[in-house]
Amino acid sequence: MQKKLFWIVSPLLLLLASCVKDVTPSDAITTATLTNSPEGLKNAVNGAYALFKDHVAFAGSTDDNNMYLRQYFQASDFASDDIVCGQTTTDALYYSFSLGHTPTQTNMRYFWYISYKIISDVNTVIASAEKVASPDAATRQLLGECYFLRAFAHFNLVRFYAMPYTNSPTGDGVILRTSTSDPALKARATVQQVYQQVIADAAKGADLMVQSRGVQYATREAAWALLSRAYLYEGNNDSTIYYSDKVINSGNFTLSTAATYPTLFANAAASPETIFCIAFTATDDYGKFGSIASMIYSDGNSGWGEEYASASLRDSMAAHPEDVRWSYIVPDTINGVVQKKNGIEIYYISKFSFQGGSPTLSSPVMFRLAEMYLNKAEAEAKAGQTAAALDDVDMIRKNRGLNGSLYGGVVPAGYTALDLVLNERRFELAFEGHRAFDVYRNKRSMNRTYWGYHLPGLKETDIDLSKEPTGYANMIIAPDNPKIIYYIPIDEVQTNTLCTQNK
Repeated sequence: MQKKLFWIVSPLLLLLASCVKDVTPSDAITTATLTNSPEGLKNAVNGAYALFKDHVAFAGSTDDNNMYLRQYFQASDFASDDIVCGQTTTDALYYSFSLGHTPTQTNMRYFWYISYKIISDVNTVIASAEKVASPDAATRQLLGECYFLRAFAHFNLVRFYAMPYTNSPTGDGVILRTSTSDPALKARATVQQVYQQVIADAAKGADLMVQSRGVQYATREAAWALLSRAYLYEGNNDSTIYYSDKVINSGNFTLSTAATYPTLFANAAASPETIFCIAFTATDDYGKFGSIASMIYSDGNSGWGEEYASASLRDSMAAHPEDVRWSYIVPDTINGVVQKKNGIEIYYISKFSFQGGSPTLSSPVMFRLAEMYLNKAEAEAKAGQTAAALDDVDMIRKNRGLNGSLYGGVVPAGYTALDLVLNERRFELAFEGHRAFDVYRNKRSMNRTYWGYHLPGLKETDIDLSKEPTGYANMIIAPDNPKIIYYIPIDEVQTNTLCTQNK
């Protein structure tokens, strides 16, 4: 990944525009023929889960960098103020840092493609399973998992490719694919319509799922967790609190303690805090090439390790060195001195490392109990329930080694309850794909006024750590800036003439 200087956009556009027609459009994706046997249905559903972690052929080839979860975490976190870019790169992930998006960037073309492939696969299972008369609990469970996966995929699509619900519910969302008989040419639904479908699918999935297969698969609690998140993004405080409480009060999960939190992510499938994770095994360890950890961690032999925990995040956490959440921010030191790259201090991120001892392996957590407390706290803060919001924040803090720094229902001077909740979300959910969405849906600006290659045109000779950077674009990003979302991939726009492009 040590490749200097980013590509020139115009020639790339011309090159890709000449070959994008070779890519199977998302609405034409088909799945293998299913049998009507229970085992056939189970295999088909399991195949949909595999699409979150497999390197699927795209545009005529298979690329180690193309994996749903790699793009999911990079496209969200690299656009936030939690991770700093240590150098320029020809990897399309650089667009997330610089906000120089194009309709032809490979990472988000692949994410769109694989998302709709997942949706297509589960739609095929749904069509088959719903033909079963008097389905047993196992079949109902599989059917419910499909509704959950369809909701989850659509929800992530609308977050990446459409402005936040709180910005414009009637604005362009994404294409809803809810049937195997959907027409090939279909217009984008509104953001509100996408949310309505996500909520309906998640609720139906929760009703159907009565026989859990474990946290590596969808469960009714995972569907409730998705409903909690979707209602939070929609701004429905009562429903956010309701579904958060359903998960919290289910009795199936407990918060990690200060003693166990540092190993939560390396042991995600066994953690009592995990609601839903994508299970990776040793066979799925992609190492330096294509793993989620490869860009943000290196032990010297593994990973590229070119992106680091930002000074912005570290400064925000600095008041509490006893916070166990520091355990996932790993300084690269020699004789006690933190090393630098291009003037940027190297603080690796290990949330996607050390499953089975491997620095490049984890089973990424998509929903966990701490988020439910924080979703609930945010909704309570917005509803004026300050004491309740701070109690939920304190539930997190006392389990992260901060017993001496609890709020006790009192908002410190200079803050609001919402400020405290959003700060806690930043610390607790760092690097898990939440930060940029949290900032923009709350109509706040993202402040990235610190050195790093997110600043277009930055050169090593520009770095003067004694001064704040000035004069660069995209340092402070407003919540209505169209650059906070990605372009609809050119593959879709060219093959589906009803699909409009983002501005």
